[in-house]
Amino acid sequence: MIASLLVSFVILALLYFLKTKKVGFGTRVILAMLLGVGVGAFFGADAIKVGTIGSIYVSLIKMIVMPLVIAMIITAVTQLTDPSQLRKLGVKTVALFLATTGIAAVIGILVALVIDPGAGVTFVKDAAFEAREIPTFDKVLLDLVPSNPINEMATGKVIPVIIFSLFIAVAILIERTRKPEKVQPFMDFINSFAGIMFRVVKLVIALTPYGVFGLMTSMAAKYGLSTLLPLGEVIIAVYIACLLHFVITFGSLVTFVARVNPFRFLKKIYPVITVAFTTRSSYATLPVNLEVITKRVKVSEKIASFVAPLGATINMNGCGGLYPAIVAIFVARVFNIDLGFTDYLLIVGAAMIASIGTAGVPGPATIATTVVLTTLGLPLEGFALVLGVDAIIDMARTAINATGTTVSALVIANSEGEFDRDAFNNDEDEELETKIA
Repeated sequence: MIASLLVSFVILALLYFLKTKKVGFGTRVILAMLLGVGVGAFFGADAIKVGTIGSIYVSLIKMIVMPLVIAMIITAVTQLTDPSQLRKLGVKTVALFLATTGIAAVIGILVALVIDPGAGVTFVKDAAFEAREIPTFDKVLLDLVPSNPINEMATGKVIPVIIFSLFIAVAILIERTRKPEKVQPFMDFINSFAGIMFRVVKLVIALTPYGVFGLMTSMAAKYGLSTLLPLGEVIIAVYIACLLHFVITFGSLVTFVARVNPFRFLKKIYPVITVAFTTRSSYATLPVNLEVITKRVKVSEKIASFVAPLGATINMNGCGGLYPAIVAIFVARVFNIDLGFTDYLLIVGAAMIASIGTAGVPGPATIATTVVLTTLGLPLEGFALVLGVDAIIDMARTAINATGTTVSALVIANSEGEFDRDAFNNDEDEELETKIA
């Protein structure tokens, strides 16, 4: 353990040295990821403690999510001159999220049918497995309503916090038409608070290379070949489906709808992909996503502040689309259950509904998969087979989720005239981090 800690300390010092030498942020993050995998694989269980560095980083990211969401939603909505814009923007955003999730489910089905990851897998019942309960419709609705905003913030429920912030923002719009002098002091406070939160975001993002190193070291130390080989085809199927969805769906939206160079777009957003891949949390990636969308993709803060928080909760192309589809095909194959075209349609429909219905519920990928399996009448016990490698799969799922939010922000901003195309085409991107004295 001491040897792994010493090596880790040297690598952290190296990453800081590279920062002082003005090595690019993205380069240092990717290097940290590769070094983390190397240290974790070499030292094995002795390097797990290094993951504490990554846990600290994730905690700092989570620390800023709730106040950032409140500030961004209020400032975004109050910038709308026409209340009908809010309805239009909301419908357009949710519709795009649902459409891309449905496409992801179709891609997941096709990849699973080609690779056939369940072939030759024998089901061994795990006595410790307990199926997650699917929340009832009235429970879902109640969970979305903010009965106690402070408690919702403390428990990490983003949707109720967004709804609470929307109520405040709409109230500000109404009061501003009647008594603007009474609303202005609060608006000045919110704008100032939002600016301060962006500065906090920059300070935390500057720690990303170190956090990524800790997270990847821990991940590589926990999972070895003995864990990955039995379900290697499931992992391969998920990663191929994610890659196809990235290239076909996101690539088409960026190239033909937003009409921008996809390679330039990829160059600008790779910090989002890297952070999402290593943290495995759309919420943890939200601050980075906001920075990338506004500073590098050149989408207006009005659109970014509305789309990004919603995307971190509702946009589940990976967790709610392609993953449940692949697991459904896998489980059906393991239990020798034939699925027809109607079943495939049910998979797509259930995945789209689950992506909205499980918003704000902990473990959305698990709940969404449970919804799909239950809809098809497939045995939930089969889901237990893939849970052993869920962390490896979750890295790709989360990267797709976060990337989808970035793409959606670009597409919606382009349709609303809130995308600065000239600034986007300028390769001199603003740095994501601030200099720390």
